[in-house]
Amino acid sequence: MKTFKQSMEEFFRDPENKKAYDSLEVEFKIHDALIETRIQKKLTQKQLASKLGITQSALARFESGRTNPTLSFLQKITSGLGLKLTII
Repeated sequence: MKTFKQSMEEFFRDPENKKAYDSLEVEFKIHDALIETRIQKKLTQKQLASKLGITQSALARFESGRTNPTLSFLQKITSGLGLKLTII
């Protein structure tokens, strides 16, 4: 059985896969940063969702990358985490 690292190395050997992954890097960083902040603040998805006035399942879909969030949704999450969303 392959390890995750071995699978990723194999995946990245294909230049098209690497290009596709790299094109999503910003999205991955946003998701990771917001999830990490929620965890650092010791908030569950349910707690944060309640604070934001959204369902836990909507937050879970965002955190898993299964949805393409709107700018207003990102602003809502960052605000709920006590962060400021800055676009440069």
